[in-house]
Amino acid sequence: MYPYVHALNVDSLKSDTVDLIVPSRAFTVGVSGNVQFNTKNGETVTIYAIAGFIYPIMIKRVFSGVTAATGIINLW
Repeated sequence: MYPYVHALNVDSLKSDTVDLIVPSRAFTVGVSGNVQFNTKNGETVTIYAIAGFIYPIMIKRVFSGVTAATGIINLW
């Protein structure tokens, strides 16, 4: 996997209806908690994300209603 060249804090971009401008190649969180997201292919998934771990999942939306983790950084 190639290194990531961009990072964006998406805490303020969480939405139950609007996709992110750029889908991520991976993401990490600063504070552990549930993260609900849509994958690039449209599946809705909820996981408990542990702070500091890089999740190599391509996501296009982070839902605001269920997501409790904070400091969510999209990497691409």
